[in-house]
Amino acid sequence: MNKLKLKKGDKVIILAGKDKGKTGVIEKVFVKSRSVLIPKLNLVKKHVKVTKENPAGGVIDAERPIPISKVELICPNCSKRARVGYKITGKEKKRICKRCHKVIEIQKDKEK
Repeated sequence: MNKLKLKKGDKVIILAGKDKGKTGVIEKVFVKSRSVLIPKLNLVKKHVKVTKENPAGGVIDAERPIPISKVELICPNCSKRARVGYKITGKEKKRICKRCHKVIEIQKDKEK
């Protein structure tokens, strides 16, 4: 029941809210709360007290998780919005795009 079809590194589009239509790459998946964190999207204003680490204090922009029901995967093969399905071959279970029926591979960044 807690298994999610979206994974870290997937490119998604936001379907609802103030950032509707924007795309981004999932940075972190929260399984229990069924939400995902996408960098530079769903920013909120947060009031911060003065501390040693933040001597200025004030108002900062903070990223908040987005429920998975508000995002949809963009297929890396056909570059369109797609639902995720599964295909079992032998002992392996692979994610597939329900639009183009190709296996979805997570794109690894080699910038590190």
